[in-house]
Amino acid sequence: MQSPSKNYHTSNPEVTSAIDRDAPSHPVAQGLDEDDYFRSHAAPSYLSEVEAQVDQFVEHHIKTGKRIVLVTSGGTTVPLENNTVRFIDNFSAGTRGATSAEYFLENGYAVIFLHREFSLLPYSRHYSHTTNCFLDYMVEKDDKVEINPKIADEMLVVLRKYTQAKSSMSLLPIPFTTVNQYLYTLRSISEILKKIEDKALFYLAAAVSDFFLPSSRLPKHKIQAQPSGKLIVDLEAVPKFLRRLVDSWAPQAMIVSFKLETDNSILIKKATEALRRYHHQLVIGNLLQTRKKEVVFVTPNGDESWIRLTDDQDSSNAEIESIIIPAVIQEHDKWTVKWKAEKEPSN
Repeated sequence: MQSPSKNYHTSNPEVTSAIDRDAPSHPVAQGLDEDDYFRSHAAPSYLSEVEAQVDQFVEHHIKTGKRIVLVTSGGTTVPLENNTVRFIDNFSAGTRGATSAEYFLENGYAVIFLHREFSLLPYSRHYSHTTNCFLDYMVEKDDKVEINPKIADEMLVVLRKYTQAKSSMSLLPIPFTTVNQYLYTLRSISEILKKIEDKALFYLAAAVSDFFLPSSRLPKHKIQAQPSGKLIVDLEAVPKFLRRLVDSWAPQAMIVSFKLETDNSILIKKATEALRRYHHQLVIGNLLQTRKKEVVFVTPNGDESWIRLTDDQDSSNAEIESIIIPAVIQEHDKWTVKWKAEKEPSN
């Protein structure tokens, strides 16, 4: 019996049951915050290996002349124990990041894909992010496994794109799981990307935790049941390192951040506030309910530009990232011209 096709996702939030709570924004991280955080939290044991891979990748594309985009994708976890059984997570599957990475590759960029481990990846996302069984893509014929003829042509197109990205060494996947791993890896990659100056683009689509439990207060083992029947966890705000990225880690690069809201009336305001606080080049605002159909570009000069799928595009399953990425690249072109003009000494 063939498994029935599913047209629903249990991960979609019930927006009608949400409680709206306003909270003040966290302070922008300063140099002392950076020093304190990285002094009090240990680097991932594998970080030097990642740095060597990224450095080799960047050196290779200095020779090819390609621009390099760092795409961050997926959600960070907040461990509640050192030997982690329980952790805080968010709903991000990495759809925006993985999809965007493909379109950056198609537009001639090399991509460092800093992603949540086991979240969606470029190209394989077409077959892993589904409520149907992966085995439905295959059939048995003459005692051998073959691709289901119904999707073979489509899969061939995806395979060729993946093979091209791989053979040209244009895609470097780097995983993270915890917010600490993400912050350390982001800082290291940023420092390496300094050497290509304005050819670097940061596309920060990861859903980074707002709160965490400092390592100094992590229990070593699994938290046991409490006599009160309650578990109260005192979390601290994750330092907002975007300003440090702009001012110190990668000052020549163009930086794109995302602002996800559920209330349309505050989306532009929040995007504008982010630009004012962090001094970067572009915020892409989107609403949870419509993020796959429309986004808005907000720039420091106050421009607002909506990008929407047409009804025809929506009905044909077009991906909004196919429109977003060329528009981001146009903004990168503008940034490069501006940065080079500011770099040249005035006569």
